[in-house]
Amino acid sequence: MTTQTVFVALVDGLSDWEYGHAAAQINIQAFQQQPGRYEIRTVAASLEPVRTIGGVRMLPDVTVEDVDVEGSAMLLLIGSDSWEAGANAALGRLARRFREAGKPVAAICGATIGLAREGLLDDVKHTSNFAGELGEYGGSALYQEVRAVRDQGVITAGGASALEWTREILLELETHRPATVDAWYELYRDDSMAAFERLMASVQD
Repeated sequence: MTTQTVFVALVDGLSDWEYGHAAAQINIQAFQQQPGRYEIRTVAASLEPVRTIGGVRMLPDVTVEDVDVEGSAMLLLIGSDSWEAGANAALGRLARRFREAGKPVAAICGATIGLAREGLLDDVKHTSNFAGELGEYGGSALYQEVRAVRDQGVITAGGASALEWTREILLELETHRPATVDAWYELYRDDSMAAFERLMASVQD
């Protein structure tokens, strides 16, 4: 089995709370249907370190030019005020490369602005923090007032919906059985023993 890369895009001011669940569940092999199928790597416009909104210093593994899209599984774009400022055009173009290759892209919070500017939301159902945040773009009629949307390989969510965004990412990648994903989501949403028991049962069947 060939290991495919899920790239997490790093931008200055990225929102620390938005990507953690997704990266962890993709990288942790326990409970997965095919352990070793995916790895997490980071990508940015340059190899210079970035600072998250929480002040954490992060180093990219590769630049956008060095990404092997054909050998990749998905691109994750994380929210930051820098998207609205138009500072991440190179990552928007990378998202287009992924979509043109038939690869899924997941964007949360302000990163959805980057997809809208690239025209990648023009023909798929999608969401964001609020409809007006995306400006003028061709897909405004397809905007959904829900926490997360997965449509034709494009996953979007608002910044307060990291759990829902992660759930759709895991289902798209088929990292775990659907019952495991559902139980995981319920556990982190509700913090209940019943959800934990369902999670354990889902991987023992």
